[in-house]
Amino acid sequence: MVRCWWLAGLLVACAAAEPPLRWEPRCRQQLRHLQDGAGIAARQPPRLEGRWVSTGCEVRPGPEFLTRSYLFYANRLFKAFQFYYRDPACRQPAYSLVIKGKLRLRQPSWITRGATEADYHLHKVGIVFHSQKAMREVASWVNQSSGVGCGGFLPPGRAWAPGALYELLSAKGERDCTAALGFAMHELSLVRVETRYQPLAQPQQSGSRRVEELYLGDIHTEWVERLHYRPTGYQRPMQSAVHHVHPCPACGIIYRADEHHPPILPVRAQLPMQLSGSWVSTHCEVRPAVLFLTRYFIFHGNNHSWEGYYYHYSDPLCKQPTFTIYAAGHYTQGIPSSKVRGGTELAFKVTQARVTPMDQVTVMMLNSSEPGSCGLTSSWRAGLEQDITPTNGCLALGIKLPHTEYELFKTEQDMEERSLLYIGERPTDGSSPDSPAKRPTSYQAPLIRCAGASEEFSNYLSLKYVGKKGANGNEALKPLPVAFLLFIALLFLRWD
Repeated sequence: MVRCWWLAGLLVACAAAEPPLRWEPRCRQQLRHLQDGAGIAARQPPRLEGRWVSTGCEVRPGPEFLTRSYLFYANRLFKAFQFYYRDPACRQPAYSLVIKGKLRLRQPSWITRGATEADYHLHKVGIVFHSQKAMREVASWVNQSSGVGCGGFLPPGRAWAPGALYELLSAKGERDCTAALGFAMHELSLVRVETRYQPLAQPQQSGSRRVEELYLGDIHTEWVERLHYRPTGYQRPMQSAVHHVHPCPACGIIYRADEHHPPILPVRAQLPMQLSGSWVSTHCEVRPAVLFLTRYFIFHGNNHSWEGYYYHYSDPLCKQPTFTIYAAGHYTQGIPSSKVRGGTELAFKVTQARVTPMDQVTVMMLNSSEPGSCGLTSSWRAGLEQDITPTNGCLALGIKLPHTEYELFKTEQDMEERSLLYIGERPTDGSSPDSPAKRPTSYQAPLIRCAGASEEFSNYLSLKYVGKKGANGNEALKPLPVAFLLFIALLFLRWD
């Protein structure tokens, strides 16, 4: 009798609940959060005044391991520190650069939506060595360069003097020896500042904390191109020294550093490569050649197969979808990278793919493609998925099937102990890493694990909203049916 009253009470409560009980997988929830803008605001022109710092050890193509600390003044002058290391944990400093100059913001970029173009002028660049070995290496690079006055930058065999500052560039002296280091500050020619709010971590606290992120232009993946490349994408963002995520031990350490006292980041445990499960983007990503996208991957460790969803957009907040690509295939057992310490090398074979155009511009492009090069000729419709495996890919979208990509992966945990997955940075020229020689030496923005190996399934991940539209114009999730609730209740009664 008691059980019957308990069941009746449950059904009445569920039926009367307002709003209806809803459930959504975490991966889809994260993608919806990004598609809804993730509460991000971006002011144009951006406000740069103040100190901006790296939030961890960064990896640039090469590879180069570094941290950054940039200070922008109200009079448009800036002073930037770049600290370079021998290791991927940023604990073994090699040398530090001190960069002084002037920056002038111009107009909104007509190439990269949401960004502001800028001009910069360097006044001075100095270098401080943190070991005899670093001094010897850099001196050999500079002495062999063709820059005016660089041949005798440092005489061979000169003893290391801790704390000594050597001039690499001087606007007044017309000396520039920075090319030997592959150094350029073209990252300052493309600028974007985003503001978002981070929920307070403590359960007893309510509200949120302001976070400001500075996105500067990306670094070309080819060393010989980086001195001339004008960015169209971004590198890993820096954060305001005042308004940054919490916790962030690296932020304070980098903020207090200077060229004589380079930051040495805390020791972090190295995680074994555990790909199995589901991984999703943490924010709207930007790639060179103006691609805005979010990514979702599922790795099946039992048979080394993978699935990937690439949601493309026309805007920097990922609100206006253009097309979605689904790809699948298999991957090899990973081996430690001999070139990028801390990374794992894998090979991914792509054997099938499907495309869903989401706007009329993409539909027209696909329907005008050469017959037999991208799905069924003139059959594309907005919102309808089509398999492009029979046509060996889609020439219009640069997809070739089957093909193999040589990848670089890394996993780690953030300060909230969430698992992060870093996948190799795509070549800046838009090509594919289809040979071992083109394997990445740096990483894209991290993905966050949103489900374990057996928690969620790929068919949940269509971003087409289900249910009726809510007051905000978005479609709401369907409430769980009463029959399902009754089934759950009966299970409880059965095992009570």
